[in-house]
Amino acid sequence: MSNTNRILPLELIDKAIGSSIWILMRGQTEIVGILRGFDDYVNLVLDDAVEYSPDRNGTIVRRQLNSELLLNGNHVAVLVPGGTGPEDSMASQAAANHS
Repeated sequence: MSNTNRILPLELIDKAIGSSIWILMRGQTEIVGILRGFDDYVNLVLDDAVEYSPDRNGTIVRRQLNSELLLNGNHVAVLVPGGTGPEDSMASQAAANHS
């Protein structure tokens, strides 16, 4: 196997700076926003972020976060660079209900 195709995790995140990223947090929260920066601990800085999480009744609640956001890397489960969430994600369900 050639090393030319190998990419390190932090390199992948670095390529996503300035673009949309879909983040699945530990628990049931999903966040979509523009990645502005990160560090070696995968603490993330986002702009234009939207949080999707279920309320007590299981209804997905969409909350626009109107400031720069710092996410603790310990709570990040999955990063999808360029992602806005798959069709069956909480983000997509809430967006369909919001329009």
